[in-house]
Amino acid sequence: MSKKFPLSIAAPSAHFAVQLSATRRGARLARLLAERQLDDWGVGLGDAVQIVAELAANAAFHGRVRGRDFRLALKLHGDGTLRIEVTDARGDRLPRIADPVAADAESGRGLLLVAALADRWGVTEAPAHGKTVWAELAPHRGDR
Repeated sequence: MSKKFPLSIAAPSAHFAVQLSATRRGARLARLLAERQLDDWGVGLGDAVQIVAELAANAAFHGRVRGRDFRLALKLHGDGTLRIEVTDARGDRLPRIADPVAADAESGRGLLLVAALADRWGVTEAPAHGKTVWAELAPHRGDR
């Protein structure tokens, strides 16, 4: 997880949020909606869309509680910082980077990708025993 840092106090200049079913279809829709919204904002798509895809997939598979959805939020701040937040219903299952991931493992690499692509990421508590996994991308960084 990222190092401790001061939280941004300034309100975002642009905000997008949507609630989606905690299913494969919901995770795919999160990625597609994020791609469209980021394109509308003129934000580079590559790293941000990949982070949304990984966090949404984690919410649908590891953060799923029957009958509860997950929430995707994108916040674009005036300085160009993009904050991606995915909130799910499983606050009791905190994400962690598995180390090492076996070469033949079918999962366990999503947070490695998030950590590699984001400038910083972390987890906060959410209402109703949930959690929000967030990632931030600094402005003018370009896709790596």
